[in-house]
Amino acid sequence: MTNGIRIFASLVCLAVIAAAFASAPDVRASQPAAPTLVVQAGRTHVDFWHGLARPLGGILEDIAAEFNASQTRYHVNATFKGSYPETMVAAIAAFRAGNAPHIVQMFEVGTATMMAAKGAVKPVHELMKEANVPFDPSIYLPAVRGYYSSADGRMVAMPFNSSTAILWYNRDAFRKAGLDPAKPPKTWDETRAAAQRIRSTNAAACGFTFAWPTWTQFEQFSAIHDTPLATKANGFEGLDAQMATNSPLHVRHIQTLLDMMKEGSFKYGGRDSAGDALFPSGECAMIHASSGLRARVIRDAKFDWGVAYLPYYNDVKGAPKNSIIGGAAFWVLTSPRRTADEYRAVAEFFKFISRPEIVARWHMESGFLPITYPGITLVNALGYYAANPGADIPYKQLTRSLPSRNSRGLRLGNMPEIRVVLQEEMELVFQGQKSPKAAMDSGVRRANEILRRFEQVHAGQ
Repeated sequence: MTNGIRIFASLVCLAVIAAAFASAPDVRASQPAAPTLVVQAGRTHVDFWHGLARPLGGILEDIAAEFNASQTRYHVNATFKGSYPETMVAAIAAFRAGNAPHIVQMFEVGTATMMAAKGAVKPVHELMKEANVPFDPSIYLPAVRGYYSSADGRMVAMPFNSSTAILWYNRDAFRKAGLDPAKPPKTWDETRAAAQRIRSTNAAACGFTFAWPTWTQFEQFSAIHDTPLATKANGFEGLDAQMATNSPLHVRHIQTLLDMMKEGSFKYGGRDSAGDALFPSGECAMIHASSGLRARVIRDAKFDWGVAYLPYYNDVKGAPKNSIIGGAAFWVLTSPRRTADEYRAVAEFFKFISRPEIVARWHMESGFLPITYPGITLVNALGYYAANPGADIPYKQLTRSLPSRNSRGLRLGNMPEIRVVLQEEMELVFQGQKSPKAAMDSGVRRANEILRRFEQVHAGQ
């Protein structure tokens, strides 16, 4: 997908959510009656739209098939609908036509927008209670539970593929460069030195890169350094939050990346997930990317690889703190004449995917986090971490400190659109058109305009 299409998809996604979801009751009232419930072999049918390409999407669809085979009353049809923004655009179009899928997967930065979609979303705590299906939010890791909970602490979405960003590195390239493959860089100074060494010895065509630029280099970076991404506890404490990504530390970091690019130790891999391909292909020896890249690395990498914690500037007081979650959650959408049995089917599916064996399986096969305590216990009991050193790094990094107001996560409206803005400003720096300070100041101004528009639409909700 080209950058232009990505931008369009993100903007359309957020614009449609804000407009269509905000007027959910009126939209639903104007629609004709929904089609008769689809039943396969006497089962209640559930449509589940997700945004995971293979191999991850294949694993997810296998889990849905396992649920279908585990009982005879319900059938979940899991369908890949494209990227997260594309999946959401499709879901909103279906919602406006009165035929929303029962479940849609939405990336974590859409949480604030989805929570503001009154009438279009059925909160998970409400779903499970009405369906009389047992549900214990306390089994989820605090960082996961808190991210998808309302201000009063009730879970609104069902967590599933939660991830965090980590360092992936090529041990073979480290050996070729004369670096110790058992000692990945811990700080940014060490990261830069390792990348320089890899390039000077031609151990790899690229020393360092990253995927999901704003997630890894702004959102995770801010949490680890206990530095605000935005005011109001990164938006958790109010819609009137303002961006803070033009702080001296953020400007310093963009300058570091620019300097590394000029010296040839860093390569920009592109927006969103575009940079992912540079590591398993062997082109770049180090990458900051999702822990969920694991399935792809296992499938594609033809070299010895390892994982480690994200680096930090060791002169920043309080660093390193915990990282924050990424990934996505499952949201329950409403639709005209949706039956109680359909909602019960969704609740039973959510109960199934919360089982320790499913949580453990998903973690071990995908690299996403084990998001429940029973799941973590089972993974340990199976000896997975002993047999796969480093596989527990995402969990350890996420939980290595108590979350602060700056490392709890973020709850900013229209965050995907803000990500586009920050990526654009970062690229202007890399292209030599702006200084890091000018770009970050511009990014804050533009992002604040986005936040104010969101605040105007949803103030008082």
